[in-house]
Amino acid sequence: MSHFALLLLVVTMLFNATARAADLQVAVAANFYRPMQQLAANFETKTGHHVGLSAGSTGKLFAQISNGAPFDVFIAADQTRPNALVKSGLAQAESQFTVAQGQLALWSNDPSLINGTPAVLQAQQLTKLAIASPKTAPYGAAAVQVLQHLKLYPAWQPKLIQGQNISHTYQYVSSGNVDAGFVAVSQIYHQGSLASGSAWIVPSDYHQPLNLDAVLLTRTTREKAAQDLLRYLASDEAKALIRSFGYQIID
Repeated sequence: MSHFALLLLVVTMLFNATARAADLQVAVAANFYRPMQQLAANFETKTGHHVGLSAGSTGKLFAQISNGAPFDVFIAADQTRPNALVKSGLAQAESQFTVAQGQLALWSNDPSLINGTPAVLQAQQLTKLAIASPKTAPYGAAAVQVLQHLKLYPAWQPKLIQGQNISHTYQYVSSGNVDAGFVAVSQIYHQGSLASGSAWIVPSDYHQPLNLDAVLLTRTTREKAAQDLLRYLASDEAKALIRSFGYQIID
């Protein structure tokens, strides 16, 4: 084979590989951003598809999708918004499934502030408490439900500092601007243990289930690659990684 023919073959192979690869755009709830970064990297290595991630509160991402944002896949922190997209014809019903179930934690960067119970809330030792926006973030709505369950919401309502999403709430607490707040366990746990500070893991029956549902959006032009991503998220390999971030898997 001549050098020219060999070069032509290599160029053709590279072109075909590029043509087969897809640039997926995924809207992901802020609490799932960290695990999704690793999952996307693993998926890219396996398939060659590039995955772009846009993180935010589930409510705001839902509004963007409803208004025509060009996402291929939506991973929400609830089932309500994916259900609504399916009902409106913006998502494929048969594609929807629960990726994981999240957990809520009361967390402080101070290692001695929280003793594994809600005592710090009941004693009202804090001047401010951070939560995600209950209107747009399911973790924020769950935090309100926890305070209501403890019969503490009226006392804490004037002291609540709301982040736009759970990432902003985490930043308020990790920076020390707020002493404590309700965050996702996935933000504070690493390989099954608390990475820093002190926390109370909220019992799951104190609030609505934090099921993360994924769904394929009907406007995608990269359906095959998007379906491959959803299949990967349901794989045993992906489930093991998701569990390592403090999520539960519902089989």
